[in-house]
Amino acid sequence: MLTSKLPNVGVTIFTRMTQLAEHSGAINLSQGFPGFDGPRALREAVGRHVMAGRNQYAPMAGLPALREQVAIKVAGLYQRTLDADTEITITPGATEAIFCAVQTVVGAGDEVVVLDPCYDSYEPSVLLAGGRCVHVPLTLPDFAIDWQRLGEAITERTRLIIINSPHNPSGAVIPAADLDQLAALIRERDIYLLADEVYEHLVFDGHRHASVLSHEELYQRAFVVSSFGKTYHVTGWKTGYVVAPPALSAELRKVHQYVNFCGVMPIQCALAEFMAAHPEHVHELPAFYQAKRDHFCDLLAGSRFTFSRTPGTYFQLADYSALRDDLDDVAMAEWLAREKGVAAIPVSVFYQRPPATSRLLRFCFAKQEDLLGEAAQRLCEI
Repeated sequence: MLTSKLPNVGVTIFTRMTQLAEHSGAINLSQGFPGFDGPRALREAVGRHVMAGRNQYAPMAGLPALREQVAIKVAGLYQRTLDADTEITITPGATEAIFCAVQTVVGAGDEVVVLDPCYDSYEPSVLLAGGRCVHVPLTLPDFAIDWQRLGEAITERTRLIIINSPHNPSGAVIPAADLDQLAALIRERDIYLLADEVYEHLVFDGHRHASVLSHEELYQRAFVVSSFGKTYHVTGWKTGYVVAPPALSAELRKVHQYVNFCGVMPIQCALAEFMAAHPEHVHELPAFYQAKRDHFCDLLAGSRFTFSRTPGTYFQLADYSALRDDLDDVAMAEWLAREKGVAAIPVSVFYQRPPATSRLLRFCFAKQEDLLGEAAQRLCEI
């Protein structure tokens, strides 16, 4: 009889809510994908490279030209000079990068500290490596790190800490001072760091992303993960990358080559070409998405939801306490999709033990303005 390695894992809430939106005809602001295409020049480049015959295996670590473009971007944004050959690995999606990083350093009996609410791929990756997650709740309402609880969670078995900034689902952004505090906390310990920075370019209101790539001490023990899909509005291409010091990259590549070996060749060619021709794209993203955030929030101001504008990502949290106090957030999300025609994600699913009073829903505003307008109108009518 088969014994499941992931007995508590089922269909994800993202799939469930998207299916519910499709079946009920609801506007889908649940799953985090843009409701518009990537740049035309980028899409046309893929077609050209396909027709030019760039359709066989890419190098295991990624197309050299694409790794070089990542190095150029990192140098410009974070003032870190990378060796594109030994410190950058292109992966089929950020989720694969996270999985491979966990498998690289976590073994049987190891502990991994995660900060709740956290992305749902972290714990299965740890469990499949033979480790276990230690969940430390972020403080509400700002989703900040509770340094006392984090310090208490670290033991002799702690092998890895996973941080996520800008943070999914809350949009919270870790400040540079917190990276200094984290470095001091683990300085004398044999602990690695996994920094999930897939929304690195979506930071608003004039603030700058504090990347682990800018922190010399932390980088020496870190895997830093990002996503071309999020940055270029092409999440279906499932292409990401991980930056790590040479010794860590070498070990990660040993895992990566037996998980997926390489990413899709013509997509990598197109990304390298577009990044070289349009370096301004990443600098335009904050204003582009902040305008969508502000449009959605301005319209939602007439509702009975309460919220603070998200500082990062393309997700906006909203508290529905004034609307329904008889439904938990999962039931509320289902009711909202079926009865009011708007699909959202309940925040409790990102927790091991959600706060009993949590009444938060996550809405994705990476959509066209007319769709956001229709969704906001429906929410305001409740």
